[in-house]
Amino acid sequence: MELQGKRRIVRPAGPPDGGYGWFIVLSTFLVFGLTFGVIKSFGVFFVEIQSYFATTATASSWITSISVATVHFGAPVGSALSAYFGHRPVVMAGGLLSSIGMVAGSYAQDLLQLYITVGFLTGFGYALTWTPTVTMLGWYFEKRRPVANALASAGECILTFVLTPSFQFMVDQYSWRGAMLILGALQLNLCLCGALLRPLNRHVPSKELVEKDDHELELLSQTHTDFRSSKKSSDSKKSDPLKVKIISYMDYTLIVNARFMVYSMFGVFAALGFFAPALFLVPYARSQGVEEYQAAALMSISAVLDLLGRLLFGWVANLRLVQTIHQLTVTVILLGIVLLLCPLATTFTQLALFSAGYGLVFGATVAIHITVLAEVVGVQRLGSALGFFMLIRSSGGLLGPPLAGIFIDKMSDYGAGFLMAGVALLVSALFLLVLHQINKKGKDINLDNGTKCEDLI
Repeated sequence: MELQGKRRIVRPAGPPDGGYGWFIVLSTFLVFGLTFGVIKSFGVFFVEIQSYFATTATASSWITSISVATVHFGAPVGSALSAYFGHRPVVMAGGLLSSIGMVAGSYAQDLLQLYITVGFLTGFGYALTWTPTVTMLGWYFEKRRPVANALASAGECILTFVLTPSFQFMVDQYSWRGAMLILGALQLNLCLCGALLRPLNRHVPSKELVEKDDHELELLSQTHTDFRSSKKSSDSKKSDPLKVKIISYMDYTLIVNARFMVYSMFGVFAALGFFAPALFLVPYARSQGVEEYQAAALMSISAVLDLLGRLLFGWVANLRLVQTIHQLTVTVILLGIVLLLCPLATTFTQLALFSAGYGLVFGATVAIHITVLAEVVGVQRLGSALGFFMLIRSSGGLLGPPLAGIFIDKMSDYGAGFLMAGVALLVSALFLLVLHQINKKGKDINLDNGTKCEDLI
């Protein structure tokens, strides 16, 4: 703490950028794999469920769609609950809920029951595990944040590589119901991930109000985070700290932040194209006459290159050779182009090449999109921003697979779903270009005023 005139300025200890933080990386690695890795591998179940209930691609796709949307929609709830109860118990509760939803889904007698169990219950469990874990990862790392995010998100592709052929084997041996029951037991490992989350000690005094530029900084030992709020009366300072904690964690000023909202619109259109390809790749391959285990292997090929893309481009982002928003824009455009080329692939070899290209560029994209979000809003608001970002993006996650399913049913061709996803991603890149212009204009204004652009974050 330093004294400047009559003002007191608190300088909290920075993120450790290592140490126990690597256990947080491990926890986040497993959370990525047991949530989005499972969602990406669910295409194996898609074919079996569609055949078992004799339904359309659109109707079957709602299972994944509801799950993805619930993950996004429940993200602010996960943020608020973790602020109130702590990250560890919330993540462990989410793991238990995910398991219950998957086990109950294995006994479903119709699609509606699958929507409720696998779609909603498991999806909400994912929301309670994913958001708090990723937020804590951001608290533990600053200089190495791009690498930490890349390593953690690699869990999604590594477990996709392992789970896709494993699911196919379990479906063949035990039917889709037995495979889903086993998956429900596997989801309990999310509880162990929550147990690894140790609160970060910021080494700053709690419940201390610090005045700076007509604002106060309230430090709460329960969350070890700092935030700014307008000057309160003496009565408001005595308010319930738990209530204050939730209000501070949910930073509603983000809704009127132009940069954040533009980035959120990017997230909406990106979500339209992110999840449909993984869901329909196996069905598309099988519709082209590819054997079922070869079709499942395509997801494994994609997962290997996905891992390479995350590690390689996460490392590139860490070098700071180019602005991360520029890097993200290029990878999103490339991903859209690759998806538009998918219907040209009709043999296993061609589909393997597509899967490799898709996995590499997809990994390059997801490795840095959370890093860009942290740069847009600042790390101190990352938890709240991540919750709102996921909430806004939920509309894209909800509509993406069913919209692709409508095109597939109308054209009787799974390739149509990839065309829809490619167009959506190219549209999302336009919002990144708009964000770049906003950043550029803000930088020019601040240079004229003799201040740094980073001060706006």
